[in-house]
Amino acid sequence: MPKKLKESLTKAGCAVIAFLVFGLLWGALTNFTDVGMFMPGPIETLEFFFDHFVEKIGPGTIPYHALMSLKRIIPAYIGASAVGVVLGLLMAMYWPVDAIVRPIFSIVRPIPPVAWIPLAILWFGINDESKYFLIALATLVSVLQNAYDGAKAADQQLVGVAKMLGANDKNVFLTVVLPGAVPYIFAGLQLGLNAAWGQVVGSEMIRSVDGLGWIIIRGTDNNNVLQELAGIVMIGILGYILAAAMRFAENKLVRWNKRGT
Repeated sequence: MPKKLKESLTKAGCAVIAFLVFGLLWGALTNFTDVGMFMPGPIETLEFFFDHFVEKIGPGTIPYHALMSLKRIIPAYIGASAVGVVLGLLMAMYWPVDAIVRPIFSIVRPIPPVAWIPLAILWFGINDESKYFLIALATLVSVLQNAYDGAKAADQQLVGVAKMLGANDKNVFLTVVLPGAVPYIFAGLQLGLNAAWGQVVGSEMIRSVDGLGWIIIRGTDNNNVLQELAGIVMIGILGYILAAAMRFAENKLVRWNKRGT
């Protein structure tokens, strides 16, 4: 058996065992302790979860609510990622851009995205525009910082050699700086995706009429723990799929920077 295939099967087997152990511990807690008085078991949760792929929760089924959350994430994430990559690279390459953007970025960066929710509602209202703003802000911080760090981490010896061979600034950027920054950029895109996913769920829990965050908060209001857990399970599944898609894209586009998956 090829080593790579054996390693993949081993990882898959370990993942299955981990889920089984987690399910057994969860079932033991709900069946043999007082936790079962307010917490449903894994089988009940999965039954509710799959039943509501057909039955509606509020305006739609669980896949409908997942699509509503993704509809909010995708445009804001793509737009903020593009701005973050370009701005981060410009800051690293041109000191005037860094001098202008750095003070503002240094102030905005440590502020938790959830702290912007009241202002976002004030500026953009209670519709999806405020959620787009919050998702974009959460994404921008991670992507910009990683793009900047990646460009700054360029091997200065290679930069010097390229210039000695007659390369202009554009060629140095395209042949030395950018290839070295790409792994950092993908790391920032991954962090930005995690932040965006967390922010859309949080904003839906504050004010929304659909989405996975809405499922959770409505379950809390109605004391329906099964509904809360169903929303959490779907968030975990989608988060895993998005992260796996990002790693796949990175492995295909950045073959010289293989990371553990």
